[in-house]
Order: sequence, then C-alpha cells, then structure tokens
Amino acid sequence: MTNLHLIRHGEAEVNVRRVVGGMRGDTGLTPRGVLQAERLRDRLAGTGEIHADVLVASRLPRARQTAEILAPALGLPLTFEDDLRELDPGEADGMHLDEAVGRFGVPDFEREPTRPVSPGGESWSEFMARVAGLLSRLSRTHEGSTVVAVTHGGVIDGAFVHFLRMGNTTFPGVQFATRHASLTHWQRRPRLNLADGWRLCAYNDVLHLGDLDRPERIPWSTLAVRRASTG
Repeated sequence: MTNLHLIRHGEAEVNVRRVVGGMRGDTGLTPRGVLQAERLRDRLAGTGEIHADVLVASRLPRARQTAEILAPALGLPLTFEDDLRELDPGEADGMHLDEAVGRFGVPDFEREPTRPVSPGGESWSEFMARVAGLLSRLSRTHEGSTVVAVTHGGVIDGAFVHFLRMGNTTFPGVQFATRHASLTHWQRRPRLNLADGWRLCAYNDVLHLGDLDRPERIPWSTLAVRRASTG
C-alpha cells in the first residue's frame, strides 16, 4: 500500500491579516499557528500513528515552519517540493485582499478556469494540472511507502479533484473547508478484480486541537481512546 498524509499548515499571518500569501506576502505562522503545529507534533510523537518514510513540504514560509516543527516527531529529514505550494498569485502577491480585488477583480474559477488570478500568476486549471502531476509523481516515486506532505488548502482541494477524476477545468461544486494543521489521509491499495485505487481514509482530522483553547492539556491516552471510539 502507498499512504499519502497531507497536512495543512498552521494558522498563518496572511490568513489573519488577509494578505495574498505568495513568497513575498507570506511571513510565516501566527503564535496560534505555531501552537497548532506543536499540538500535532505532540500527537504524532505520542501515538506513533504515522510511520513515515518521507517528509516533504512546500517552500512557502507558513508550510516550511509547520514542517520544521513536525519533523522531530517523525524522525525524518525535511525536503522541499516546489509543486506543493499554493496557487501562484502573480502580481497580487503581498497585497491586501481588498487591494488585489480592486486591481484584478474577484477570480471566477467556475466560469474562467483558465484565467490567471493576476498577471504572472496561475489559473485554476494550471494549478490543478500542477497538483495532479505532483500527486502522480509522489505516488510513483514512493510506491509502497508512506509520505507526509506539509502543504496548503488549495493543494488538498486539488487532491480531491485529482483522485475523483474531475478534470483540471472543473471547479468543484462544493467548498472544502480544510482546517489549519489538519490531517488528510489517502491510501492506494489493491482492489478485487480492479487496478490499484485510492481511497480517502481521513479528512480534516484535528483531534489534536481539541484542547487548544483550554488552560489544561488533555492526556494523549484520553484522546487516543476518543479517536478509536469514533472510528
């Protein structure tokens, strides 16, 4: 079996300040985002539930910082994969969202999937093609292994588009509300009388954030029991 664990970065400054977060605009995690990543690190270290062979991350600061926090729990060197980055915003990078909308308009991915979000940026279809190529390459290169990839909400959306075979020009009819520091688990395994296929084992798993706003920590033994009882 091949296992792919996609982790969204923790809460970032660009999320709070409503800034377009390409390489120029991204200034890393908020204090809350750091805490979210630390909670996930503690979960992975305490449960040993992911026996990873490979740890890769987007180079964008919010994902890189999250991956650096998680790396000790997995005991793996961190490598970077450019195609794990979020949709390239082009000239809008670093602008406040209101300024970007004023200059370039609101992207309409459903009606104009091939239109870049701003000059020099990617369109939805280009982004989905990039994500599809990345996922195919990771699964081919690391066949039979467990890969942990620290990435962005758009890439996790793209995994649904790719694995559900929706096509690069089809914008999903539903919105994926992927939470910060969440786990999404895809697994490729043999199927009876069929070619190997992917199945979704977990989405938006944030059990480790259950005590984030509490003054006391919930013991991992308690959380592990809850996880088992909820399937």
